[in-house]
Amino acid sequence: MDRVQEILKKRVSGESFNRLMAVPNADLHAFVADAINLANPKSVYVCSDALEDRNRIREMAVNGNGEHPLATPGHTYHFDGINDQGRYKEVTKYLLPEGMTLGASLNSTDKKSGLAEVRALLKDSMVGREMIVCFLCLCPTGSEFSISCVQITDSPYVVHSEYILYRPGYEQFKKVSGDEFFKFFHSQGELINEVSKNVDKKRIYIDLEDDTVYSVNTQYAGNTVGLKKLALRLAIQKANKEGWLAEHMFIMGVHGPKERVTYFNGAFPSACGKTSTAMLPGQTIIGDDIAYLRKRGGKMFTANVERGIFGIIEDVNAKDDPSIYHAITTPGEVIYGNVLIAEGKPYWTGMGSPLPEKGVNFQGEWFNGKLGSDGKPVPPSHKNARYTVSISALPNRDPEADNPDGVPLGAIIYGGRDSDTLVPVEQAFDWTEGIITKGASLESETTAATIGQAGVRTFNIMSNQDFVSIPLGRYIQNNLDFAKGVKNPPAIFSVNYFLRDENNKYLNGILDKMIWLLWAELRTNGDVDAIKTPTGYIPLYKDIAPLFKTKLDKTYTEEQYVKAFSIRVPNLLAKFDRVEQIYRTKVDDTPAIVYETFAKVRKRLQDAQARYGDVISPDTLADPGRFVFKTR
Repeated sequence: MDRVQEILKKRVSGESFNRLMAVPNADLHAFVADAINLANPKSVYVCSDALEDRNRIREMAVNGNGEHPLATPGHTYHFDGINDQGRYKEVTKYLLPEGMTLGASLNSTDKKSGLAEVRALLKDSMVGREMIVCFLCLCPTGSEFSISCVQITDSPYVVHSEYILYRPGYEQFKKVSGDEFFKFFHSQGELINEVSKNVDKKRIYIDLEDDTVYSVNTQYAGNTVGLKKLALRLAIQKANKEGWLAEHMFIMGVHGPKERVTYFNGAFPSACGKTSTAMLPGQTIIGDDIAYLRKRGGKMFTANVERGIFGIIEDVNAKDDPSIYHAITTPGEVIYGNVLIAEGKPYWTGMGSPLPEKGVNFQGEWFNGKLGSDGKPVPPSHKNARYTVSISALPNRDPEADNPDGVPLGAIIYGGRDSDTLVPVEQAFDWTEGIITKGASLESETTAATIGQAGVRTFNIMSNQDFVSIPLGRYIQNNLDFAKGVKNPPAIFSVNYFLRDENNKYLNGILDKMIWLLWAELRTNGDVDAIKTPTGYIPLYKDIAPLFKTKLDKTYTEEQYVKAFSIRVPNLLAKFDRVEQIYRTKVDDTPAIVYETFAKVRKRLQDAQARYGDVISPDTLADPGRFVFKTR
């Protein structure tokens, strides 16, 4: 500790030193001293919760340190490097001590060699730059959900993003004892034209034993904003030890009859409608990305980890996403990432207004009709282009968004991209089948948010596949066990917004998802009956047709209903066969109940197929005396 104090006294000066010493935590001091000694910055700036610090960081960022101002007051833009546009799985690894295993499906390396590698890349990485030390909090401060965090970085853009996305945590950190906090150490590495130069040496390493994330030679927020998905990996470990859940889920208030609000969690892979669902007109949002779940008094509660949104901007427009569009196009603090810039204004694909003939994007000069090296047109904005904005800027922010107790959880929905199998909305028979057949069987087409080939259907357990930091079988068991002691566990639904017809046309419009959620809210509260299918409960036509008329002013015909809600038995059997094969070949610790549940579902589907054929109309199952089901 004498060596630690010697380094801090020598390298941290003035108010920054006083602020650091005001946090009586030897583990924090050791972490900061080690980072200073390793990265060798020109100076060190320690942030408090003061507005002055936030303003200073923003000014640093917009003056050529990752951001540039736009014409609208408060708006800035950021460009990542051409090869730094998403999360990179192959260089994102868990550092495991000897004897610790996570399972073959999770990317890992041994801790000793991994630490040596990443520390060598971080060595002298901040020479000539200022190191920033900032304190933030996951979830509302002063609550059982709260996790204190410290971020060390040389990127003002990263800190500015985190100030928008997370709650200030300096004052709370003073109360933290020992190593009960998450640590993040990031450097952009060598820069060229304001972007990381050595992206071939990009590394994002996660030390589960020490709750520490190392990130170097990258700027993309998914790799550098430590409190986002990197912290989710640490939180899943912590939750596993302590008996709660950390999930890749939104939290929203779905508004039912007579001013009733039912809170939903929703898990969707990237670009599958997650944020647009949480932002549906007439509903309220608490958070769009990550949620913690805890039990209290025989009930489940959920809290938003973040207070901002780092969302995909492609196809965000005034018609389909009015709340988000309003928030990001009016004065206020907004960061645009990897969009097109022309005459001080941002533009992106699908924004609903004409694009300029020329401008600048992350690849340089752009003009309408520009072709890439592959001979294909260069889009004006990247498919993974983003916006960063505070939830407080949204007109539909739920009044319980910062409640330190969280909100009572009424239902969970799981959704992916599926063109030919799942119906638009279906309720699981119970918690166990919901977790196994809806969450743990989730498949979706890949998107640009994860580098690789787009459009491939892939398995994505609970929409958390990339972030699970414990063996997958244990993760499933934790979800199953979480309902123990809960008198009425939340209802679980699957949703599918991407079903297509024989001509490859979508069967439903973009805003039709509102109807599926409103029906799910009614079901959760026992207000409507349902049709029993081999895989769950689906709506009666008489219950959803009026919702289409009153909420969307649309006529929803029986023909449309039958086409969307018919049970496609061969496709469902193929789905469960695919998923089961993944568990049998890649998940060594799969709980036996997973296979037992698959067998039960498969038997139901085969019996229905033998009786009614390959495609079963909902009207067939709704005939009196057959499969009609009453909720109460």
